[in-house]
Amino acid sequence: MNDTIKQGGATAASRIYEMLRQDLLNGRYGAGERLSISLLRDTYQVGLSPLREALNRLAAYGLLRQENQRGFRVLELSPEELVDITEMRRQLEGRALELAVQHGDEEWESQLLAANHRLTRAATQAPVVEWELLHSRFHNALVAPCGSAWLLRFITQLHDQFDRYRRLAPRHDELRHRLDAQHQELVDLALARNARRAREVLEEHITLSSEVAMLSCEQV
Repeated sequence: MNDTIKQGGATAASRIYEMLRQDLLNGRYGAGERLSISLLRDTYQVGLSPLREALNRLAAYGLLRQENQRGFRVLELSPEELVDITEMRRQLEGRALELAVQHGDEEWESQLLAANHRLTRAATQAPVVEWELLHSRFHNALVAPCGSAWLLRFITQLHDQFDRYRRLAPRHDELRHRLDAQHQELVDLALARNARRAREVLEEHITLSSEVAMLSCEQV
């Protein structure tokens, strides 16, 4: 019985963690906003224990700040932090892509082609939420066979921190078209096993995307 209760609590905490994570990335809660525990319980229809577990996990992950005896607050947007995140993405993802190109097999190639096809099709046909999901899956597929679980874990966390800025930025169609074109270029270079040039394009892609993301700081 106790094991069943614990498992149910863990399941609820994981469910709320993921829902809150997506809502934080999508800007449902404003930068610097203090979160009301009672309001969150009503919004997500969850008990206090799994909610606090989810909030603690999000604070440890870096999407919330825990304040002593005062609950949790959404992190503010900082141009300096975004510059730091961007540089870390360039270094870690660039290295991961080099390794992926070296070690990726035919199954990786087919998964990368499929991820790019879905992303390209979603650019004109899918809601923004679906495009964001497919965009994350594309970048994950790109570096998946790098061979380092820790490297992939750090990259995922940096992606979430970066997306917190990018998704709040105003639309910029010219940069968006250039970024979309780079997705195809990355696939072509990866399949051609040109690790050096693929890394260069990925770093350019991250830098260009940061120009879009930086616009979010101007909105605050």
